[in-house]
Amino acid sequence: MPPVPPAVAVDGVSKTFRLPHERVHTLKERALHPLRRAGVEAFPALKDVSFAVDNGEFFGIVGRNGSGKSTLLKCLAGIYGADRGRIFINGRLSTFIELGVGFNNDLPARDNVMINATMLGLSPREARNRYDSVIDFAELREFEDLKLKNYSSGMEVRLAFSVMMHVDAEVMLIDEVLAVGDASFQQKCFDEFARIRRDGKTVLLVTHDMGSVQRFCDRAMLLERGDVVEVGDPEHVAARYLEINFNRGEVEAPHDESESSRHGDRRAEIVDAWFEDETGARAATVRGAGEHMTFCFRAQFREALTDPLFGVVIADDRGTVVFEASNLLRGASGTFAAGEETTVRIGFDNVLSSGRYEATPAIAHSGSGSAWIDRRERFATVVVTAARATDAVLDLPFELEIGPKARPGGSSSEEARPGGSRSGGSA
Repeated sequence: MPPVPPAVAVDGVSKTFRLPHERVHTLKERALHPLRRAGVEAFPALKDVSFAVDNGEFFGIVGRNGSGKSTLLKCLAGIYGADRGRIFINGRLSTFIELGVGFNNDLPARDNVMINATMLGLSPREARNRYDSVIDFAELREFEDLKLKNYSSGMEVRLAFSVMMHVDAEVMLIDEVLAVGDASFQQKCFDEFARIRRDGKTVLLVTHDMGSVQRFCDRAMLLERGDVVEVGDPEHVAARYLEINFNRGEVEAPHDESESSRHGDRRAEIVDAWFEDETGARAATVRGAGEHMTFCFRAQFREALTDPLFGVVIADDRGTVVFEASNLLRGASGTFAAGEETTVRIGFDNVLSSGRYEATPAIAHSGSGSAWIDRRERFATVVVTAARATDAVLDLPFELEIGPKARPGGSSSEEARPGGSRSGGSA
């Protein structure tokens, strides 16, 4: 049997835009300055991009704003022509790339559905037969005679997405404009994603939602400034995206040196603070999901001190305290001579959800807990790349128990009683 060709193949595609430094808008400007030549700056949006998507694969494309995601989809759709490279698409293509593309704002929904469906490959008869289903899915029946220029952006998204879903294309290109829809319609879109995934359709999805990437995608690709950074497992790609997005490649976030963020009599000074990953290496980003991590800070003593308290408070980017630790209940810390230096290490299992966190280390006099020797607000930061979607601050492991099933008469099944069914996960 000959090998099955991929649904989408991209081979060495590059795309560069030329941006003029000065624009001439009128004939008068041209006549007054006939010899003026505006400089042009080249902006490489895609650089030698290559990948393949198999038939029936749900493929995610992620990256920061300006990374080339939408440009890539427009090249695939034929809206842009690639400067170099080749693109192969095996099957009927349906696109949902930019809000309002293919719509006429002076026509009502009925005419726009007919025109758009025909543009996407349906015959006029097929478009007419599917119109009722399209308008009902979009929940716009009462607005079907209203001109599109009077639609809200959310209504327009619903109509465009509904048309695309009813074309029965083999390959779908979907950009992140779904974020415009309301929560209930987004859930309907997710339900459709699950259906087309079961039906074996090929989907290329551009999104900033890492939860959707892990929920739907078989593989994912990360773009950064037009380059392919990584192609592979959605969870790994999502974690790498969060690392780049939050950290922007910094080795270590700068400390806040302002005096207003520092308190204490300075008999000892905190001179450095950092986070370490589970290997013990300094890290600006760490993985969640319960992996071990350590917060460290180094202190120098200007005077002799006995049994000072050492501690840290860690807060998220909204200022919510998510973790604190000290030796207050752990016994005496010992005696430190003037000029001595020590390093405090606080290790814990990282169950924080994804985001940036700030650490405030502190040294206090014995028995007080608030008579500061040195307290440095937000002195170190770390990015957690727990890519699983959650609205909680913590991503705690948990056990879920279901059962036993009740019989029609209301009694429980004896066979199901011991333990019920149990599954692990995170919340």
